[in-house]
Amino acid sequence: GFTKRYAQWIAKEAGADCMELAEAKKKDMGAYEGIVFGSWACAGGINKLGWFKGHMDAWAKKKLIVFCVGGSPMESPEIEPALKRNFKDSEREKVQVFYCPGGFCYEKMPPASKLMMKLFIKTLQAKKGKTKEEEEMIQMISSSYDISDKKYIAPILEALGK
Repeated sequence: GFTKRYAQWIAKEAGADCMELAEAKKKDMGAYEGIVFGSWACAGGINKLGWFKGHMDAWAKKKLIVFCVGGSPMESPEIEPALKRNFKDSEREKVQVFYCPGGFCYEKMPPASKLMMKLFIKTLQAKKGKTKEEEEMIQMISSSYDISDKKYIAPILEALGK
């Protein structure tokens, strides 16, 4: 839901089309001057990114932008290295990549994801000698939260020339 919210904000402000991936896969993107791909990030990976990367060469003359949404605050030092790991150097020359903080909504999570998060939290809680950052993470991800904000789309809009 957080990614969809950001995609809708971006589309509205940019005067652009907004579509789910299933629809985008069926559409000829030739008429668009830019492609903005949004997805969620989990453990440093951007979900469904393979589809976008598989078309980057065909879209070489377009503005290419990827944004991902995750549960970490914008200040998290892990974000920049994680974003870079998703693209080879040659790909990073063709695309601009952005991060938008979202949150967790346990009520909407599939059961497998809820279980994974509970196990992750228990593992962190059991760790001896936790860092301050780990203690803060436990506190943050122990329940649903929303840190999304429309202000985080400003750099994306700027990259689009809007």
